[in-house]
Amino acid sequence: VAAGASASRGGRRRAASAAVARRAFEDELGVQAPLGFWDPLGFTDDGDMEAYRRRRSVEFKHGRIAMLATMGFITPEVAGHWPGYLSPSLGLKFVDIPSGLQALPVVPMLGWAQILLYFGLIEFTGGFEDYRKEGTPGDYGWKVLTSSDPIERRTRGQIVAALDSRVIRRRRKLNADLANGRLAMFAIMAMLFQNGLAKTTGPAMWIPTIGPLHP
Repeated sequence: VAAGASASRGGRRRAASAAVARRAFEDELGVQAPLGFWDPLGFTDDGDMEAYRRRRSVEFKHGRIAMLATMGFITPEVAGHWPGYLSPSLGLKFVDIPSGLQALPVVPMLGWAQILLYFGLIEFTGGFEDYRKEGTPGDYGWKVLTSSDPIERRTRGQIVAALDSRVIRRRRKLNADLANGRLAMFAIMAMLFQNGLAKTTGPAMWIPTIGPLHP
């Protein structure tokens, strides 16, 4: 009985500690209605602010890549392909490259190597410190849209900047970035599955009543 009571008290203490730790993240970027702070797997139970902010930084990156990938599925079908040659030595034009998964075996290996090299350069030049110290996850210094918005000052992970209109605007932009990225991550996964089944990015992929997806 004593052992059971002790285990019960230990479980309650751990649950209380996890709840206190989670409250430390309730003012962070990405905590939005209607779910608020949602962490069903308990990643934040240890209260590690730096680990939380690193995960948020990675979420920004994945969301932005997913947004670009989603547009990459749609844009060629609407606006067409680039003019000219992808590989003059192979006589391969951009218009010869299918959209979606069907492009994988068509693009030369050197082309994929160039894409991976570009990703690496972006990652390297963008830096890895956006979530550390005074930084903001997702902010890599590209101020085209946020040049006049101040950076939130933090003490022990808590926001201490005055909530003037510019700070609120900046948080709204970053939260919109996260929300759009989350939607795009779901969207691109659905597109990949549909593209894999339909074998095309044309109307048969988008309209289930025609093509191979028709029941």
